[in-house]
Amino acid sequence: MSTQTPTQTEESSETDAETDVPSKGDERRDEKRRRAAEKRARRQAEEAEKAAADEETVELKVFRYDPEVEGKQEPRFDTFHVPFTKGMTVLDALMYSRDTYDSSLTFRHSCRQAVCGSDAMFVNGGQKLACKTQISELEEPIRVEPLPHAEVEKDLVVDLEHFYDQMEAVEPYFQTNEYPDGELEEQRQTRENREKIKMSTRCIWCSACMSSCNIAAGDNEYLGPAAINKAYRFAMDEREGEDIKQKRLEIIEQEHGVWRCQTQFSCTEVCPKDIPLTEHIQELKREAVKNNLKFW
Repeated sequence: MSTQTPTQTEESSETDAETDVPSKGDERRDEKRRRAAEKRARRQAEEAEKAAADEETVELKVFRYDPEVEGKQEPRFDTFHVPFTKGMTVLDALMYSRDTYDSSLTFRHSCRQAVCGSDAMFVNGGQKLACKTQISELEEPIRVEPLPHAEVEKDLVVDLEHFYDQMEAVEPYFQTNEYPDGELEEQRQTRENREKIKMSTRCIWCSACMSSCNIAAGDNEYLGPAAINKAYRFAMDEREGEDIKQKRLEIIEQEHGVWRCQTQFSCTEVCPKDIPLTEHIQELKREAVKNNLKFW
C-alpha cells in the first residue's frame, strides 16, 4: 500500500515533466551538432564529386555481335569508359566493362599470365594477348575486335576449330622408335640441340600468327606458321630419329606447307612469345631441299 498522499504524487509528476523539457542551452547544442553534421555531409559529397571528376578513365570501343539475339545480329561497336589503374591490361578493362556495364559481353580468358593463349584479340589494329597488353601503351580510343580471318561466334570469340585442325595435321607430339638401352635411362638431349629448338617450344596456340598471315587468309589449306613451327620443334629434336624426321618433312613440304610462305614476317611481329616463326619456316625449307637432293 502506497504511503504517498495524492498531493505528493501530483507534485512528483509535475517535477518529472519539468525535467523532460529541454533547456535553451540543450537546444542550441543540438542545433550546432546538426549543422556540423550537415556541413560534414556536404564536404564529403563535394570531395566525392571532385574525385569522380578527377578520376582518369580510358575509352574502349568493343566489337559486339550476337547471332542468336534479335537486335544484336548486326555488328556494332559499344563504348565503355573504364577507370584507369596502374598496370591495367586490356583484359582487365574488358572484365571491368563486363562486370560493371554489360554482363553479356563475351570473350575468352583463363590464366591471365600470357601462358594459355586463350585471349588473343585484335587491339588497335594488331593481334595481341589481352592479358599481356598494357592500357598505358595504347592510344585512345582503344579498339578491341575479334581475330581477323576467323568466323566470329559472339562478340570477341572466334571459331578456332580450323586452327586446331591445322595444328593436329603436323602430329604435334614427340615420337621415337629409338630408346636407351637401360630401362631407367633417360633419353638425353644435348644442350646445343635444346638451345636450337628452345624458342619453338614456347608456342601457346593463341592463333595470333595465323590471324596475321595473308597467305592463310587466302588459302584455307595452308598449314600456317603455328603448325609449321610445331613441326620444326619436333623435326629438329635430335631424339626423334631420322625416319620420324623424314615423315615430318614430308608433311610440311607438301603444296600447302612451307612453300606457301612468302616471308612477310607478319607472324613473327605479332607472336606474343617472340618466337622467330619466319626463320623456322625458312630453315625447314632448307631441310626440305636437302632432303630431296640426290647424288648419283
